[in-house]
Amino acid sequence: MTTHLFRRGLAAFAVCALASGLFAQAPKINFPDASPSVAITQRVGLTDIQINYNRPGAKGRKVYGGLVAYDHIWRTGANTATKVSFSTPVKLNGTTIPAGTYELFTIPGATQWTVIIHKNMSQWGAYTYDEKNDVARFQVVPVEMDDHVETLDISVNDIRDESATLNISWEKTRVPIAVTLDVKSTLVPQIEAVMAAGEQLPPNVYARAAMYYLENHLDLKKAAAWMDAALAAQPDAFYLVYRKALILEAMGDKAGAIATAQKSLEAAQKAPSPALRDEYVGLNQALIDRLQ
Repeated sequence: MTTHLFRRGLAAFAVCALASGLFAQAPKINFPDASPSVAITQRVGLTDIQINYNRPGAKGRKVYGGLVAYDHIWRTGANTATKVSFSTPVKLNGTTIPAGTYELFTIPGATQWTVIIHKNMSQWGAYTYDEKNDVARFQVVPVEMDDHVETLDISVNDIRDESATLNISWEKTRVPIAVTLDVKSTLVPQIEAVMAAGEQLPPNVYARAAMYYLENHLDLKKAAAWMDAALAAQPDAFYLVYRKALILEAMGDKAGAIATAQKSLEAAQKAPSPALRDEYVGLNQALIDRLQ
């Protein structure tokens, strides 16, 4: 009896070993992800914003009030909770968020959403969500869209030096979150220090500093002086001459702006590139027309 049982056990072991060997040699099958992962990075001003999330599809289902229940905590995606990172402090809908990585939870509602910035706990879904780890909560009014968005989309748009919009879009609903940043307090002291050092700088540094001061309504006299420094190194750069005309316009020097734009226009008409010629002829003519 003992020998018989031993032989049966040995045979069973051999079968299992053979089966294991067959499975081990079986080819790997790659199945498509039901909710593919994506990572996006967007620079806004001096801040890098990164979003990591999984993108579920509607697939013929009713999303909000169906697949995603109203008035319940949501991971704002699929699989692991959505992550959002900011390389500098930012404000989201006016609420200050320190630099760092967070989980982005939401509570969708028919007329209002709650957006939650949560300490990064690296959790799956929202099953272990704990309100005590919230960094911030704020309300957002959703926007109804005409077009149907099949796959959940989280993106950063409307980008300016100190602002952007973080949009959560799915089905026909878009949830816009205002992002604001403080670039001036960091950049202006850097510009002032470099310019005050008295060193000869590349023309593009002078030009970019001048345009930053123009676009942000800062010291226009400095902007004009820096654009002159750029032009001193590149006197034939008609595109910089046009920008000098913009600065003069902002300073209220109507006659100076017209004369400078006329000079840029005449130089642009001789440009070897037809596209560049047409662009700056048009820009200068528009400036002259609005000042005459």
